[in-house]
Amino acid sequence: MNKKLIERKINDVEFIAVLGDITDECSDVIVNAANSNLAHGGGIAGAIVRKGGNEIIVESRQWVKRNGIVPAGNVALTSGGKLKTRYIIHAVGPRWGEGDEEEKLRNAVINSLKKADKLGCSSISIPAISTGIFGFPKELGVKIITEETRKFILNSHTSIRTIRFCAIDSHTAKLFRKEIQSWTN
Repeated sequence: MNKKLIERKINDVEFIAVLGDITDECSDVIVNAANSNLAHGGGIAGAIVRKGGNEIIVESRQWVKRNGIVPAGNVALTSGGKLKTRYIIHAVGPRWGEGDEEEKLRNAVINSLKKADKLGCSSISIPAISTGIFGFPKELGVKIITEETRKFILNSHTSIRTIRFCAIDSHTAKLFRKEIQSWTN
């Protein structure tokens, strides 16, 4: 069971830091920290397919076949397969060292939130995109992810009412908690 570390409300939107497995989240949509080919080998993407089923792989391949590879900063969409979520937004974050990493991560977060809003989702679970095998420094990545999410809520009318920052490891979950605690409004 996923453990809530902190909860904060801004503009009637709940921000929650969660220690747990994103594949167990019951949000309308979860975000997958994806690669450009939407391949589901390891990390979050591998866990999503193991629990969510091969239909997610099939849908991902169909998406790439129709639209081409997904550049860093952009997103793709599939169903949630057998997961508790309705949708999966596959957000392609940058690999550390490829150039313009901070802006690409900001775009991945913003595009995920815009897609969830367009779908009319009221809840979304977001991992620490790019901070695993892509090598983005965790503290900086978590700061960017939380900042962009907060800015999006403060500057738009959205269907999103709950944002869950989900991390499988306690270090990253505590970084999410620390960022949420630091907000003044």
